[in-house]
Amino acid sequence: MNSQNLSITQSGAVARITLTQPEVRNAFSDEVIAEITAAFTDVGGRPDVRAVVLAAEGPAFCAGANLNWMCRMADYTRDENIADAGKLAEMLRVIYECPKPTVARVQGDVYAGGMGLVAACDMAVAVDTAGFCLSEVKLGLIPATISPYVIRAMGARAAHRYFLTAERFGAAEALRIGFVHEIVAADQLDAKVDEVLKALTAASPNAVRVCKKLVIDVADREINPDLVAVTVQGIADIRASDEGKEGVQSFLNKRKPNWLI
Repeated sequence: MNSQNLSITQSGAVARITLTQPEVRNAFSDEVIAEITAAFTDVGGRPDVRAVVLAAEGPAFCAGANLNWMCRMADYTRDENIADAGKLAEMLRVIYECPKPTVARVQGDVYAGGMGLVAACDMAVAVDTAGFCLSEVKLGLIPATISPYVIRAMGARAAHRYFLTAERFGAAEALRIGFVHEIVAADQLDAKVDEVLKALTAASPNAVRVCKKLVIDVADREINPDLVAVTVQGIADIRASDEGKEGVQSFLNKRKPNWLI
């Protein structure tokens, strides 16, 4: 599925979803939201995909909501706003829960709803010139729909500041608060993303899939007997799996596991 809004390509085990509207700073509309949702559903279900990169063209990664979409929203009823926000929430959920590991390749500025796109990915690599901003309060709005993902990515303390002030902050600050994992010069961006992808595709596909779900299931939960039981069952199940057995045997026999052959 390719359109004027985005493209999907695949090279080996890596799928790339690229936002292709640099003229509007890759801002999204209801149409773009539907296409991103469909794209992640598609690549997440491909058995030959081991990792997914979310990228963008032009000077900005994503500027949030498209102006034309915002004009339409200004006249929505409350029920229409609920339905509209629900589509954005579903897009973010599909990215966050994609069964394949996801990497945001941030080549430029990220604003408002675009912050949700980055936060919903498992990892983020950004150029050192990128700027970040949760600008909603300047418009009398709040970053409600993206908040579950952004707060998980940057932490509540940083969210208190940047949600409330709408300050623009740089890549170094995004790295300091944990919103991105790496910052590099522009000419090193693809090399760093490839380094992350190499690590992801060298690991057991099943273990990566289950491990991603493990983080989602365990994060922020109280450590109690129920959680402990879940983790015990998890390690027992993965040890008994075909890839779990293969991984241990390949290590003991000093050979490559079959997913690398």
